[in-house]
Amino acid sequence: MKTRKFPLALFTMLTIGAAAFLVGCATTGMDRSVKTSSSIQEVDDEIGKMVVQLDKTSVSLDTLLKSGPSDVKKSFETYSDNVVKVEKEGNRVLKRMEEMKSQSKEYFAEWEKQGSAYANPRIRELSEERRLKLAETYAKVPAAGAGIKVTYLAYLSDLKEIQIFLSNDLTPQGIASITPVANNTANDLEALKASLQPVVAALAEIKAELQGGTK
Repeated sequence: MKTRKFPLALFTMLTIGAAAFLVGCATTGMDRSVKTSSSIQEVDDEIGKMVVQLDKTSVSLDTLLKSGPSDVKKSFETYSDNVVKVEKEGNRVLKRMEEMKSQSKEYFAEWEKQGSAYANPRIRELSEERRLKLAETYAKVPAAGAGIKVTYLAYLSDLKEIQIFLSNDLTPQGIASITPVANNTANDLEALKASLQPVVAALAEIKAELQGGTK
């Protein structure tokens, strides 16, 4: 009697264990998918915040350059605060993009690994088609963002150096001296915003692909 129960108990344990393993794989895959999708939204959100802060900083610089003697100190403080904020927002965008790149790489590597385990050849083929399609779409974000870091750091450097210059010479003559340089930052700002647009477009394409809509 005992010899009959042991194989049955063993079979039951193995069956439960296998089921738990499969559920675990599915949950892990879903978690990776959700995490990767969330990173897309985070990058999109951070870029939006960055653009808002860029505009605020630009306005505060323009206000500072036009300030009268009674307002110049307050305008300088506002500008200085905005420089700090724009640096935080910009660094956050770069960080989010790196996180998205890392997460998507892990996501698609594991997808490829699991996809090769399908017994049904048609399902295996469909899995590979979808993986390649989405991987190609996701890859457009880091490719599109290649120029962001350069333009962002160049613009930020100018903002900081203007702030340092004026902290040492916050006088009418000091402001007049730095104004031509400060005015040129408008071109750097436009270049930075232009470098962000391909990333925004690539993120929109990914969302459309995931949601089954159109770009």
